Amino acid sequence: MSMVSLPGLKDMIQNISQERNLPKQAVEEALREALLKGYERYRRTVEINTQFTEDYFDNFDVELDVEEEGFRVLAKNLTIVEEVTNQDHQISLQDVREVAPEAQLGDTVTLDVTPEQSDFGRMAAIQTKQVLAQKLRDQQRKMIQDEFKDLESSVLQARVLRFERQSVIMSVNSGFGHQEVEAELPKREQLPNDNYRANATFRVYLKRVSQGSQRGPQLIVSRADAGLVVYLFANEVPEIEDEVVRIVAVAREANPPSTHVGPRTKIAVDTLDRDVDPVGACIGARGSRIQVVVNELRGEKIDVIRWSPDPSTYIANALSPARVDEVRLVNPEERRAHILVPEDQLSLAIGKEGQNVRLAARLTGWKIDIKDTAKYDAVAEDQKIAEQYNYQEAFEDEAEEDLEAEELA
Repeated sequence: MSMVSLPGLKDMIQNISQERNLPKQAVEEALREALLKGYERYRRTVEINTQFTEDYFDNFDVELDVEEEGFRVLAKNLTIVEEVTNQDHQISLQDVREVAPEAQLGDTVTLDVTPEQSDFGRMAAIQTKQVLAQKLRDQQRKMIQDEFKDLESSVLQARVLRFERQSVIMSVNSGFGHQEVEAELPKREQLPNDNYRANATFRVYLKRVSQGSQRGPQLIVSRADAGLVVYLFANEVPEIEDEVVRIVAVAREANPPSTHVGPRTKIAVDTLDRDVDPVGACIGARGSRIQVVVNELRGEKIDVIRWSPDPSTYIANALSPARVDEVRLVNPEERRAHILVPEDQLSLAIGKEGQNVRLAARLTGWKIDIKDTAKYDAVAEDQKIAEQYNYQEAFEDEAEEDLEAEELA
């Protein structure tokens, strides 16, 4: 069988495998596909007037001989016929019987169609090189997808490599001894207090492993996701790791709408063990545990509050550190509540630019209105809510009548 020589093939495969952290088999597969595209380009160049369909070359294959440093092209599944009308997909019975007398019409055979060394021209070589580069990128992307897909929503150690536009490009790996790969930390996922200098290390939350073949890092990581806070507490609080204490909800504002307000998180915890204080367990002796989390998040404010199945108690806890006089669940169906606080607690309950009440609402899932206890008129408020409810009910009834009239018409 003839062969096109590829001097240095063995070393090339070895070098690519090391440089791109790909198995040799993956590099060889990429090279086979690239050489097949090169052969296709060679045929199209030689037979410029022939119309080739998209699947014309599907029965062709490349056999790579690493030891002999070369390759062969094989035409597979050629059908044995009496009269050949397409030499790339058929072969005559007479030609086959010269080497295989037992051959019959309709059988299939494989034929070596390797071109001469000199015929596999410059254009085919360029095509091979271009396709090889693309196939190697595809193999790398697939390897990253396979390696990191199961690590989505987990926390990795990352190191700053460089900056691209407003994103930080970081290196991460999936475990001890694994090759580092690039990940993107977009602007919206960064923390305002972080100093992203070259080679600085951070813990990051793996938010997404991108699919497809777009350029750039496939891994999207975050410093702003609430999942990072959950991980840090679980890492520092043995009671969470042992499932004695559970994290029920987290509300985080890592990038506040105003630069005058710093990042802040509220986290609700609970336990079924009466002898364990879940809030105290998360804070630690003299604040030792929560301080580790705060330091990792570069000084972000964190409120740890006790979850309660009673909405009034839960909402009051969520507005910590403000002191609440009363929680009125004015519309439980729409989850609306009026929170009555003393005048000197109003600004604390609302928070700077509304951050405290905003996070409490997100943590509890209730729409919260902060009211001054001294100025609150419960009767008037109840009447106003009743009027709003009656108006909404009448509007819905009218809309339903209109819909029924349209259906009858």
